[in-house]
Amino acid sequence: MKVLIVGGGGREHAITWAVAKSPRVDKIYAAPGNAGIAELAECVDISVMDAEKLVAFAKEKEIDFVIVGPDDPLAAGVADAFLDAGIKTFGPRKNAAIIEASKAFSKDLMKKYDIPSAKYETFTDPGKALDFLKTMNPPYVIKADGLALGKGVLICQNLDEASAGIREIMIDKKFGDSGNKIVIEEFMTGREVSVLCYSDGKTIRPMTSAQDHKRAGDGDTGLNTGGMGTFSPSPFYTAEVQKFCEENIYQKTIDAMAAEGREFKGVLFVGLMLTPDGPKVLEYNARFGDPEAQVVIPRMKNDIIDVMEACADGTLDKINLEFDDNAAVCVMLASDGYPVSYEKGFEIKGLENFKGRDDYFVFHSGTKFQDGKVVTNGGRVIGVVARGNDLKQARANAYKATELVNFENKYMRHDIGKAIDEA
Repeated sequence: MKVLIVGGGGREHAITWAVAKSPRVDKIYAAPGNAGIAELAECVDISVMDAEKLVAFAKEKEIDFVIVGPDDPLAAGVADAFLDAGIKTFGPRKNAAIIEASKAFSKDLMKKYDIPSAKYETFTDPGKALDFLKTMNPPYVIKADGLALGKGVLICQNLDEASAGIREIMIDKKFGDSGNKIVIEEFMTGREVSVLCYSDGKTIRPMTSAQDHKRAGDGDTGLNTGGMGTFSPSPFYTAEVQKFCEENIYQKTIDAMAAEGREFKGVLFVGLMLTPDGPKVLEYNARFGDPEAQVVIPRMKNDIIDVMEACADGTLDKINLEFDDNAAVCVMLASDGYPVSYEKGFEIKGLENFKGRDDYFVFHSGTKFQDGKVVTNGGRVIGVVARGNDLKQARANAYKATELVNFENKYMRHDIGKAIDEA
């Protein structure tokens, strides 16, 4: 089987790593890939958004199966282009990817189908949004409606901050057209948990739980990022919580999308808040989380191709999804200054320390080859992942592994998974 993976981040590296283990796969291509993916796949310089070139390449190489990783191409209909060309593809069509591409759509869906979530209102007028805020108690949650690289959510502690946030999103257009509309939600308290679910449009198979760390600094301080690290499983995602979510959130969401004529095939990412009133949905994504994928995929026992193909074929009910009884922790190594401004092009040393190991992994997020060397090429550079018998051991292993790789301006949080100690 020939497989094309669309994307070039840590999520796609983790997917490529799993695809490469499948005995069914003979050849992997990645568009555009990165320096880490290049060790497992042939990278081709095609943009994730160039549907025409991607489809032409897939036809030329007689690709059997396509996996579309990132949110932007899914929201733009890149999966549709492959499917319409008769190429089997993993990833939702544009009309289903809207569950992530529009927060207003997803909030309206949850309200219509009685899926537990925070109370909210949507606005296209900054003045009316500010007037609404004055009727609420702080802190305030303000979300850009569209895609914003995981950074379009503001938690504002007072009215002045909220007013500045509305201006930033709707008037200054910090996130471009994604801020033409905003969602204002009530602030929820509790533990955050992420659960990724495979779906074939009818059947859903939840994966093991994970927990992300969005803020740039230790102690959850600083700006929101694409994710500074994760651990899996979450000790707060109990059997009782899982049962509630399977009955009241996951299946109901897939059924709701089907009822709306938006059959969802692919990975539904459900961000949960475990509130005092029970689990509620924080957000949906229409793909694997990044870096959640880096801790969930290495714990999956199944051949990833078997599962993804079942999602595409509508036969997921025949799959028994299994995960190892262990734990994994990912610590992102970033460029100092991320997510605001940072330098790139520094050589990454020590990557050879991870070759041939099955306890430590490095998944590349922002890297490239330059003059025969692997150099930094982004804010989030690599995810260092370690497994362990339990979360504490996995966390200790992950931080030990971060010492094996270095580059100038290397930055990381030192408290990834610290919540484990409180469980």
